[in-house]
Amino acid sequence: MNVTQDLSILSLVTNASVPVQLVMALLLLVSFMSWLFIFRKLFAIRQARTQTEKFERDFWSGSDLNGLYQSAVNDRHRAGSLERIFEAGFREFAKLRAQRGADQSIPVEGARRAMRATYQREMDNLERHLSFLASVGSVSPYVGLFGTVWGIMNSFRALANVSQATLAHVAPGIAEALVSTAIGLFAAIPAVVAYNRYTHDIDRLAIRFESFIEEFSNILQRQSGAGK
Repeated sequence: MNVTQDLSILSLVTNASVPVQLVMALLLLVSFMSWLFIFRKLFAIRQARTQTEKFERDFWSGSDLNGLYQSAVNDRHRAGSLERIFEAGFREFAKLRAQRGADQSIPVEGARRAMRATYQREMDNLERHLSFLASVGSVSPYVGLFGTVWGIMNSFRALANVSQATLAHVAPGIAEALVSTAIGLFAAIPAVVAYNRYTHDIDRLAIRFESFIEEFSNILQRQSGAGK
């Protein structure tokens, strides 16, 4: 007697046991959220890189610092991370320098602290949702494996109700179990790749921000000494 069963992916999902279906639904939801954050972070990092390059060109082209500051203040909603770091430092430097009798090192140190605080906020914003991608990449395969183990357990339990075990009795249960693992890998692999790539890109931006903070602090130090 030939036993034929529909082993299409849709059929395996719809005929799976309830716990396996719940695992699959959870993994699909996590995968959807992961892809959403992947694309959002892609555009955010690309925009941050473009804005950083533009501001660096303007800054090192010899533009007036007061003009750059006013531009950053007047167009704050379009300013990039590096421009906001510059704005915070220059504002603090100008405020402390206006105080009479203060040590000339105080405005520079105040500007450096202000830039560091803004730098931390900007880095927190750039790194937002990266921990979610890391969690998806590390946990999803194990969640899928749980569904696989559960499906295989059900398959072997079903064998106890038949007098003669054949491949036709075992194949559907094992197949639906392996679909759970496949969905877990589908959720995990893009998240891991994106996390590694975005972490590298953000680290490079962080180096550029830190270098600018030190270089700008040196410029303010020279200005503070010249205005003594």
